[in-house]
Amino acid sequence: MSGDPRAERTRGRLRRALLEECGERPLAEVSVAALTRRAGVGRATFYLHYPDLEALAVDACAEIVREAVDALHAWRGVPDPAAPPAALTAFFTGIEPHAGLYRALLREGGAGPLGELLHRELRERSRRERELAGAPYAEVIASAVAATFTGLLADWLHARMAASPQEISSHAWRLLFALHTTRLS
Repeated sequence: MSGDPRAERTRGRLRRALLEECGERPLAEVSVAALTRRAGVGRATFYLHYPDLEALAVDACAEIVREAVDALHAWRGVPDPAAPPAALTAFFTGIEPHAGLYRALLREGGAGPLGELLHRELRERSRRERELAGAPYAEVIASAVAATFTGLLADWLHARMAASPQEISSHAWRLLFALHTTRLS
């Protein structure tokens, strides 16, 4: 995406309009016409920035990916395996306003465009952090962390497990902590 401030403002308007539309109806029922009307832009402008609604939706939800990745890395010093970072619990608590949109893009098991983005971003951040710390098996552990968290989040969003945001935060943290401390040699 370009750094043109006008293009950034237009994309911001489209993202906000999509989130507002998805607050009223499922993504599958949102039309480009309704979206562009709400955003105050023309259809041609929409297609200049996005090939389709799914691409816009993934862009609009990219912030949740950054929040998830940051929440999982929001500790310093020696992490407490029994106490997830407050940012992780806040992440799970803050999902509700757009949970329907996230479910449309993050399918059960972690598939879907948002799942792919989350997995890729989390794997890269975990790998980089392990390498910086000199931890062994950076690629293996990073892949396992990304798959575990992405699948857990997706299944929780799709109500495949009953857990409060605090409980799922604690479960996710313990599982990820266990992955990081597993001896592979």
